Amino acid sequence: MREIQFTKMHGLGNNYVYINTFEEKLAEEELPSLAEALANIYTGIGSDGMILICPSDQAPVKMRIFNKDGSEGRNCGNGLRCVAKYAYEHKIVSEKIFHIETLSGIVQAEVFEENGIVNFVSVDMGAPIFEAENIPVIGETKQSFDFEGQRYESTSVSMGNPHTVFFVEDIEQAPLRTLGPIVEKHKAFPEGVNVEFIQVISDKKIAFKVWERGSGVTQACGTGACAAAVVAVLHHKVKKGEEIVVHLEGGDLFITWNHDDRVIMKGEAKTICQGIFYWN
Repeated sequence: MREIQFTKMHGLGNNYVYINTFEEKLAEEELPSLAEALANIYTGIGSDGMILICPSDQAPVKMRIFNKDGSEGRNCGNGLRCVAKYAYEHKIVSEKIFHIETLSGIVQAEVFEENGIVNFVSVDMGAPIFEAENIPVIGETKQSFDFEGQRYESTSVSMGNPHTVFFVEDIEQAPLRTLGPIVEKHKAFPEGVNVEFIQVISDKKIAFKVWERGSGVTQACGTGACAAAVVAVLHHKVKKGEEIVVHLEGGDLFITWNHDDRVIMKGEAKTICQGIFYWN
C-alpha cells in the first residue's frame, strides 16, 4: 500500500485530482488505472479525472490530463488554470506570467493573486484549428445528425483537442445526455470528440452545456467554452475581438477571440482539499 499526496481542485466545478510529480514518482503503466481509481465516487476520491503537474524540458511546468475512464487527454482549459494556480502557490514558478507544456503545445498563463492566493487565471489558448484532418474529423467540419425526429447541425473546431458545437434554442432542452454520447463516439470523429450545446443569449453572452469525451457530463470545460465562442463568431452570433461571457453549469468563463487569432480564457481556479490516497 502506497501513500500518494494529492490536491483536489476545480475550475467552475470541473474538478480533478492533482498530483505533483516533482515530488511523487509514478510509473507510466499505472497512470490509467490510477486515474480511474481516483475518479471513482464510491471507492476513490471522486472527480472528472486526474491531472499530473510535471517537470518539463520546454517550460517551467507540464500538465498531463487523464479522463475518468483512464484515457489521456491533450488539453484542458479548466485544468490549465488550476495547474497555474498550484504552480504559483507552491513556488514551482515565481513569475506571474509563465508557460505550461501540454500535449497540444506550450500555452501562456497569467495568475492574479491577492495575499499569495490565486483566484483568477488567464490562459492564452492559442489559435483555433479549422482544418478537418487536424481536428480531426472525417469529412466536413459541419455535420448533421438526425435524432429523435429532429435534425441537429454542428460545427467542429480544435482548441488543442476536438470539439463539435451545436446551437440550440433552449439550453435546458438540449439533448445533452442522449445525443452527446452518440456524437462523442460517432465514426466522423476518429479520436472521439467533446460535444457542446450552446444557446446565444445576446451578442455578449452564451449559455453552455457539455458532454466531454471520456468523462461525460461535466460542470465546465474551458477548451469547450473557447470552441463555443469561436463557433459563435464564425456564425456571426457574437463579435471577434470582444469579451464573451460563457455561462457554464459551474459558473462563468470570459473568452476573447482576438484579431491576432489568439483565444484568451479567464476564469476562477479553486482548491477543494488536500490529502493522502492509498494505492496498491
